[in-house]
Amino acid sequence: MLERIVDAVEHRTPEGIAAAISRLIRSGSLSAGDRLPTVRDVASTLGVSPATVSNAWQALSGVGLITSRGRAGSYVLQAATPWMPPHFGELAGSHVTARLDLSTGTPDPSLLPDLSHALTKVPTRADTASYLSSPVLPGLEKHLRASWPYPVASLTIVDGALDAISRALETLVRFGDRVVVENPTFPPFLDLLETFGAERLPVDVDEQGILPRQLADALALGPVAVILQPRAHNPTGISMGAARARELARVLRAHDHLCDPVVIEDDHSGEISSSPAHSLGTWLPNRTLHVRSFAKSHGPDLRIAALGGPEALIDRIVARRLLGPGWTSRMLQTILYELLTAPASVDTVHDARRIYQARQRLLSEALVEQGLPHEPSDGINTWLPVADEKAAILTLAASGIRVAAGSSFVAAAPVADARPPQFLRVTAGRVADDFDTVAALLAAAARAE
Repeated sequence: MLERIVDAVEHRTPEGIAAAISRLIRSGSLSAGDRLPTVRDVASTLGVSPATVSNAWQALSGVGLITSRGRAGSYVLQAATPWMPPHFGELAGSHVTARLDLSTGTPDPSLLPDLSHALTKVPTRADTASYLSSPVLPGLEKHLRASWPYPVASLTIVDGALDAISRALETLVRFGDRVVVENPTFPPFLDLLETFGAERLPVDVDEQGILPRQLADALALGPVAVILQPRAHNPTGISMGAARARELARVLRAHDHLCDPVVIEDDHSGEISSSPAHSLGTWLPNRTLHVRSFAKSHGPDLRIAALGGPEALIDRIVARRLLGPGWTSRMLQTILYELLTAPASVDTVHDARRIYQARQRLLSEALVEQGLPHEPSDGINTWLPVADEKAAILTLAASGIRVAAGSSFVAAAPVADARPPQFLRVTAGRVADDFDTVAALLAAAARAE
């Protein structure tokens, strides 16, 4: 093993040694449970100081690739979480505690509304008049319809945005069907498509969303659905403008003679987005399913989202859910309704939107000061180009910062003999202070090779 490690090292620096071992682990040359050579043996063979190798070991431990067992030595950890779908599992990374974890894609807990008042409105018994009662509380439905980005025919409540996407795909997709996805995209979408046996058609994005010309090319292949993130796109943080939404609707209409795919919009960060809502449902109401999640704004553990669209499609989804969970708990719906209407929680979410926007701006300005071109993103995530993804992750880990690997979000197949662009997804919304220091560390990581 020592010889294998030495042969893999291209640069005899802590970053270079850590990157070499990372490659060996990810390629399978080093397996979970393998005992690494001692720091002293590696240092002696490479002709570097033990401190250099020790720093490499610390970086690898920081990203969860190896673990130290004291005098028993250092060992390779299991690379993935077995019970997670593969693409989703890549996001999980390790459970090693970091000084600053910017890998999660989750909101700042301190900016979520207090549930105390809402909980007082929950019934004291978990009763329901009938298993066949309406799945949506009337007051909640009325409130949601008033804030929907276009007049929607039918609306229901589901258990989070991914539940909505899964139910929609289950209704629309059959084995071998094709589905358009953004590139990059949210990795669990790829897991869902693989689960249903669908072929993904990746379409690149720019600062306004997916590219109309590439969408037109994909439509020529007859997809049954198009999955979009109109606001605070995960991972890039871009939001779609009205002109782009109108252009995409025009492209879809122009290809009606070839196919009529359903547009599935995942508005997962709508309540904390600083951009207005633009939905293709404004132009294509009979083939748009619009999802609004409240995880980022009101709390991931609420597990609740609204799904609106054509009555025929929504009815099929509601009927299918009756043979599974039945409906989303009306107690949870009561909590959500109170959070959406009570002045105190409305103010909290408004403040969170403003704070996230300010944090994105401050981090972006600090990155520019470090010589990295960057525009403020929407929502809580931002997309950072780097020279080498693995080197950047290891460099940040050595400073106690975790980020998400950009390659986890790539929907397109790799091109032979071509090195793909390298990125990190950074949950900028979790940077509450010391923006200059964080930006300096991110800039150093972005240049690491």
